[in-house]
Amino acid sequence: MSFLVQEIGRALAMAFAMFWEVLWPLALGFLLSAVVQTVVPKTAVTRTLGRADLRGLAFACAFGAASSSCSYAAVAVARALYRRGASFANAIIFEFASTNLVFELGLVLLILLGWQFLSAELAGGLLMALILWLLFKFTLRPRLVEEAREQAEKGVPGRMEGHGAMDMSVTEGPLLKRLFSPQAFTAISHYFFMDLSSLYLDMGGGFLIAGALAAWVPESFWRAFFLTDHPVLNEFWSPLIGPVIAMLSFVCSVGNVPLAVVLWNGGISFGGVIAFIFGDLLILPILNIYRKYYGGRMSLYLLGVSYAAMAVAGLLIAGLFQLLGLAPAHFHAAVFETRPGWDYTTWLDLAALVLVALLGWRFLGTGGPEMLRMMAASGTGHSEHEHHHGSDQRQDH
Repeated sequence: MSFLVQEIGRALAMAFAMFWEVLWPLALGFLLSAVVQTVVPKTAVTRTLGRADLRGLAFACAFGAASSSCSYAAVAVARALYRRGASFANAIIFEFASTNLVFELGLVLLILLGWQFLSAELAGGLLMALILWLLFKFTLRPRLVEEAREQAEKGVPGRMEGHGAMDMSVTEGPLLKRLFSPQAFTAISHYFFMDLSSLYLDMGGGFLIAGALAAWVPESFWRAFFLTDHPVLNEFWSPLIGPVIAMLSFVCSVGNVPLAVVLWNGGISFGGVIAFIFGDLLILPILNIYRKYYGGRMSLYLLGVSYAAMAVAGLLIAGLFQLLGLAPAHFHAAVFETRPGWDYTTWLDLAALVLVALLGWRFLGTGGPEMLRMMAASGTGHSEHEHHHGSDQRQDH
């Protein structure tokens, strides 16, 4: 029994060490995301995504990166955009960008794995979007799109439709005046905690699973699984198996990064890590939501083209970084060996907790908990929450 308790304690300690290392970048990422969502209304996004051309692709990537959200909410937002007039290809590319090209993911990658992984994630995300766009252009048949639209218009609930429908953007007046207005303070606090509420289970699960795998799974298993002793095979095998591991992990968005650290320490290739992180939108619950939103045939089609884009992007980006001499040459991340101390990380984490407390005070004082309960209960909460926000704006004045 004492051995079991000791092992559980070791796994929890590793999970907490990783969480403590990335607390401040997570808070900063959520804050930046909330600010962007406050000043960029969803109506402006829809107007630019109507045509599946290169301009639409560029705007889908840009607005997706600015509209940070968890994987479930990203899928809900994509369907909402599609129903409002965005092309199907642009809506799907938007959802991939909103989970793979976002502030918090990039900051956590930078802290846990280093600038090479951040650079590869950004470059690979854009490459994956281009590959998806090409696959849609040459393989997506109009009849399948029509079937998907008929299913989407039925409005079958999936998960977090309320998150996807909510728009609290502040659009009147100059940018700086809007950002420092009471309405913006309220909107930022609501977006911050809405994103946090949609991600905390995935993030917590990611840290706990990563801690358990790091503590309990021997390195020899990972090395054999990833064919680490055969470098050439490892380079090709890892990007192929990375999205499959992500699919089976049931952890999405930022929660994938702690698992990526474990896999990197175990011997997965550089490209395999990138492909694994891209796989957050292939987890089995999201494939089931695709089936509800767009029908069975389209869900299988999205599985196929998404997997191909992730694997190819991971393989190509790894090859490019190898060619440029930028790929990290070792399989090790020291985060599990760190222990909290009075260093810059602790001070930044404490500052992040003060920020969270300040936003929490505003969130509690402007009906935030009621908004979350309403969204959870109704599954949409769009019109009701717009009215609620309007009353908040009058109170702020």
